[in-house]
Amino acid sequence: MRVMTFPLSVGFLVAVVFCGCTSRDQPMAAHGTTTALLPEPMHMVLAPADSLSLGGLDWDFTQAPDWATVGDRWRTEWFSEVFPDSRTDRRPLTFKSDTGLAEEAYVLSVEAAGVTIAAGDKAGAVHGLVSLRQMLPIACETGTCESVKLPLVRISDSPSYPHRGLLLDACRHFQPIDRVKHLIDQLALHKMNVLHWHLTEDQGWRIEIDAYPRLTEVGAWRTEKDSSQHGGFYTKAEIREVVDYAAVRGVEIIPEIELPGHSRAAIAAYPWLSCTGEALPVPNDWGVFKDIYCAGNDSTLAFLKTVLDEVVELFPSRYVHIGGDEAPKVRWSACEKCQTRIAANHLHAEHDLQSWFINEIGAHLATHGKTLIGWDEILEGGIPEGATVQSWRGVDGGIQALREGHDAILSPTSHCYFDYPLQATDLAEVYTFGTVLDAIPRDAPGRLLGGECNMWTEHAPAHLVDSKIFPRLVAMSEVLWGTADTARYDEFLARLDRHYDRLDAQGVDFGLETVPVTATSHIEDGQLSVLIEPAMRGVTGNAGFVPTITGIPEQVTALPATFIIDGLGEVRAEITHRHRILDLPERFPVAGHLGLAASHVDIRHTPSPYYPGGGPEGLADGWRGSTDFRDGHWQASQGEDMRVQLTWPQTVQVDSVTVQFYLYQDAWIFLPDKIHLAYYTSEDEVDILAFMPADLGWQSVREPDDRQTIVSLTLPLDVRTDAVWFEAFNSGPCPDWHDAATEPTWLFMDEFVVHGAAN
Repeated sequence: MRVMTFPLSVGFLVAVVFCGCTSRDQPMAAHGTTTALLPEPMHMVLAPADSLSLGGLDWDFTQAPDWATVGDRWRTEWFSEVFPDSRTDRRPLTFKSDTGLAEEAYVLSVEAAGVTIAAGDKAGAVHGLVSLRQMLPIACETGTCESVKLPLVRISDSPSYPHRGLLLDACRHFQPIDRVKHLIDQLALHKMNVLHWHLTEDQGWRIEIDAYPRLTEVGAWRTEKDSSQHGGFYTKAEIREVVDYAAVRGVEIIPEIELPGHSRAAIAAYPWLSCTGEALPVPNDWGVFKDIYCAGNDSTLAFLKTVLDEVVELFPSRYVHIGGDEAPKVRWSACEKCQTRIAANHLHAEHDLQSWFINEIGAHLATHGKTLIGWDEILEGGIPEGATVQSWRGVDGGIQALREGHDAILSPTSHCYFDYPLQATDLAEVYTFGTVLDAIPRDAPGRLLGGECNMWTEHAPAHLVDSKIFPRLVAMSEVLWGTADTARYDEFLARLDRHYDRLDAQGVDFGLETVPVTATSHIEDGQLSVLIEPAMRGVTGNAGFVPTITGIPEQVTALPATFIIDGLGEVRAEITHRHRILDLPERFPVAGHLGLAASHVDIRHTPSPYYPGGGPEGLADGWRGSTDFRDGHWQASQGEDMRVQLTWPQTVQVDSVTVQFYLYQDAWIFLPDKIHLAYYTSEDEVDILAFMPADLGWQSVREPDDRQTIVSLTLPLDVRTDAVWFEAFNSGPCPDWHDAATEPTWLFMDEFVVHGAAN
């Protein structure tokens, strides 16, 4: 926070302080405070002692009319009897128009005579009201305020970035209108100003289009694997209602209509939109699909332009997001119409065809006065004139766009993907995003508009969205406002602690800040011990080791807890945080086994740097990979076989071995084509046991409907040896039916478990 002094009215004794460093010990029930402001203001001047006393307040912040009044009347310098008659006092809240203030800027003054919010536009007035609201006790959230004392203060504040957004994916799991409004409220209450509403996708079309009714009749619904129906869509009346609701709260809604990829729902409704014309269902799984809009078909372009004509009538935003990401070109390569388009326009390849296609869409949007936003893939083959780039694959795409004179929005997966688990991106990681923004070159001709946090909903039905977004959005709000300081992260956490009560009062079902517990291991004389201990403030609970073999009693103890692990199983931690018990326990798959006593662990493959799994020792370290293949325990290799060998300092008895593989065909992860298990015999010869998929009970290439899972394999051996190795053979390229046909597949393997005895 930058600190300044301001001229104040006579009698206003001031002291310059940092936000979060004053009034920290005053009771919250009846006293307002400046120590819970989020995001932290740019400048604040606080009086050391005096306060403004207010009588009983009945301002119910949950009711929209207060926001609407600000939206409708902020320009006219008026008295609003927000603080009504009371037996003890009566004070006005005054809004003033100050055209000298920048966009979204405000000045909030609490003086003995009352409260004044000055702003140059509606957004600034709303931000000022939010700061005042955060200064009031939590009880005011429900209209039950008793007498309140506000500290005398002057806040002068404005954001560093004009684009501070949240992407909400309503396609993978439909988000009802009341949940969308709930998130708009939270954006406004954290001074965020953009809702990026993802409305079309492979798994569902969510916006009513009069010219093409089958988009919602067919494309808005899918049959799940359990034969249930999932879907829904927004009527035009509902969209107008939400747009108006957001506008009152200073939130701009930017629609996203995906093209040319992620278009299977539209193709299910109108098969002629694709290159093949094949009738396809709305998918009930996730991934990247090769059936996309046909770029060589004039009817497809006419369809999209008609759709966009209806979209721009609903959304007053200057922007329309068109996606442009993850569009495989395999269908275009084999499509006569697409190849004719390439030749007729003297294009070089399919990437250039995508650029031509998006340019056509961008030119059409420009006739409506709209600016196109696309994911950073639109840089491939040339970007449309005037387009804005949203960079998600790191920040390099955004930097390239800036250097080419385009505006950029940053939402890299490293900091901004709130669908990612806390193991990947926790609260502290989000808070460091400010350092990423600070490092972006400012000498480029393009403008860095700001950033977005992304909430994709493949694994988040509507009731889970809050717990994914919060409290990470609170950190992002401070980053994009421009006052996040990693050196003062503890002060941010102190303000967040008070803010949790406000989120509770507003019905926010917030999640955790980070992984709640950590699990560390120690191996001594071949024996595995695991320590489970809290890793986050305010976490308590119990932990237990649950063996895979039934009949063995579970060990349970309070955290922190240490367990000696014998055999396969998992350590589970039941967590309580802020008096709430987590619905699901933390699980850590483990294995105590003979392989931990090996003197050497060797591999004969090259682990992917993205999935190293702890290197050679990671395949015999006691940790087994979980259902999240990004958990750091899985070791992977693309396009090659995998082999691990364990060597002991003496001969041991090996009864059997267990190894597990990950299967996730949408992510190109397949099971091995065959397996070799080998060992040294007593004559120092090598004996190799070969297993084909039929011997193991699986197909090396499974049917398209087999989904994400772990496949565990146990092979009997019963030998005495001093070395055992296991080799898994890659199944080759993705098969013809796969959307990434001919691309090299992945093998994911973890924990070479050896059952037996050292003697």
